[in-house]
Amino acid sequence: MLLAIDVGNTNTVFALHDGSKFIGEWRCSTYAQRTADQYYVWLRQLVEFNELPFDVDQVVISSVVPQVVFNLRLLSDRYFDCRPLVVGKPDCALPVAVRVDEGTLVGADRLVNTVAGFDRFGGDLIVLDFGTATTFDVVDSDGAYIGGVIAPGVNLSVKALHEAAAALPNIDVTKPQQVVGTNTVACMQSGVFWGYVGLIEGICKQIKAERDRPMKVIATGGLSTLFNQGTDEIDTIDTELTMHGLVLIHEYNRKQV
Repeated sequence: MLLAIDVGNTNTVFALHDGSKFIGEWRCSTYAQRTADQYYVWLRQLVEFNELPFDVDQVVISSVVPQVVFNLRLLSDRYFDCRPLVVGKPDCALPVAVRVDEGTLVGADRLVNTVAGFDRFGGDLIVLDFGTATTFDVVDSDGAYIGGVIAPGVNLSVKALHEAAAALPNIDVTKPQQVVGTNTVACMQSGVFWGYVGLIEGICKQIKAERDRPMKVIATGGLSTLFNQGTDEIDTIDTELTMHGLVLIHEYNRKQV
């Protein structure tokens, strides 16, 4: 059984894959000081609560927080008796090319989304990921990752606005009933929601114009369904894109052995 782990700046997702499908998925906050023992106890309790098998013998990891990887490696070695496959490391091969400036380090999550996007939707894609940062990743016609755009994440922007302006409260991100707000919270919600809709549409249109070809926009991440309500720019939402990519990369590397 495969344990797929996606470490983001805010949350870490663990998912069990039985060879044909995912049978369980759980998340915790990303915390570099969490030990291998703590991971295992937490995960085992959740698996047993859901009455699922836990015969993990393979692990694949994508992480944008390098400090977390050591304890996840230790988790794999100590409790699952295996060496994890870590996306972005030299021993992890990718089924797609990466065509960026020499010496550039591309985030593991962006590579994983590229692999999954090309597998499910073909080439000429813009993969829009709503995470701690809002990223736009461009996938060429042959599946190669060729670059993208990084913008501040939605929740990060809300937090910065609240912390920098004493009179502005912290707000939930939601679609407002109307554009023109009649109180502070409604004004802020409108600015965040419609501001990011404008960012999504503007950047996607600029990428399409620069590439001079039709391109599909695939959105993933927790806020993708919310912002899809405000724009026709998004063609498809796939909240399982990253986990699917991890399985594909793991399978590709197994075949290389």
